Amino acid sequence: MRNIFKNKKITGILAVLPEQEIFFDDEVQNYNFPEKQTLKLKKIMGFEKHRIVKDTTSTSDLCVFGVQHLIDKGLLKKEDIDALVLVTQSPDYFMPPTSNIIQGKLGLDSKVLCMDVNQGCAGFLIGLMQSFMLLDIQSINKVVLLNADILSKKVSKKDRNSYPLSGDLATVTIVEKSSDNNEIYMNLNMDGSKGEVLIIPAGGFKNPCNDETKKLFDTGDGNLRSMDNLYMDGSEVFNFVQTIVPPMIDEILEMSSCGKDDIDYYLFHQPNKFMLQKLADKIGVEYDKLPMNIVQNFGNSSGCTIPLSIAYNLGEGAINNKYKCCLSGFGSGLTWSSMVMDIGNLDFNELVVSPF
Repeated sequence: MRNIFKNKKITGILAVLPEQEIFFDDEVQNYNFPEKQTLKLKKIMGFEKHRIVKDTTSTSDLCVFGVQHLIDKGLLKKEDIDALVLVTQSPDYFMPPTSNIIQGKLGLDSKVLCMDVNQGCAGFLIGLMQSFMLLDIQSINKVVLLNADILSKKVSKKDRNSYPLSGDLATVTIVEKSSDNNEIYMNLNMDGSKGEVLIIPAGGFKNPCNDETKKLFDTGDGNLRSMDNLYMDGSEVFNFVQTIVPPMIDEILEMSSCGKDDIDYYLFHQPNKFMLQKLADKIGVEYDKLPMNIVQNFGNSSGCTIPLSIAYNLGEGAINNKYKCCLSGFGSGLTWSSMVMDIGNLDFNELVVSPF
């Protein structure tokens, strides 16, 4: 899919962090590998610490906290919210939709449209696409886009390939109509035939959780996980990213008539530092234009890593300035997408720590 959106803008971003911060060094003993070998991996992959929710925390908890924070600070009015779009792969329940739960907890008007979108690593871009399309409805002027995942609950603590990467987070992005006559360029691709390279095998209706799916087994490389846990084929994901992202970025730059140097920031989904460095080299982008510090400080929170990177790396700069940005998400699905858009002159762009 290729599309150009007009007269739409982001007016604020809030990242909601879990209270619990865990350091990589404190989890070395979890894994069936020599400590020296594991610490070497830390340096290569850029692991340092990650944010993990408490056992009792749900996706709606983080989202409600974030939206209520904005309301309490006078940055968002309940009566101005026309739609809630939640992008998550960790819903509170199979039913009802988690966005409806959030609407109920916040006490929003029954006229507010609520929508759940099941997407992961490219979820922020798909959420933006959905929000932009909703803004074409005459009665919708402000969309609250929520991205949230608490997938650490589905990752084995004895899986060194995945657990050090895991991070939980929610982000709140306000999307509105614009009179600036701006253009936002987007491309989007999906390949479900390769969906098994990033999958939680058990837990849905096809393969419900049971006593057998809970049992840990050796994956053959020293890691332990169960069918209830997330599985990632690391080499396949790495090859996928290095193969499909560079031509996708070339295409979106051509669509937007931008040269590589015209982009102020390349704000990509952040699986790990090593993968992003290789990707930046292949694309031909300077490291200081492509932030790589999210997994190091917070963990990989799926599609949330893009708005988190905006809040963390652009900070107040995105309040006082406007930047031309190339956004890109790639991963579970398999799904890959990118956008070129202006981000700046925001009403807010911040991080907040929740009690969850």
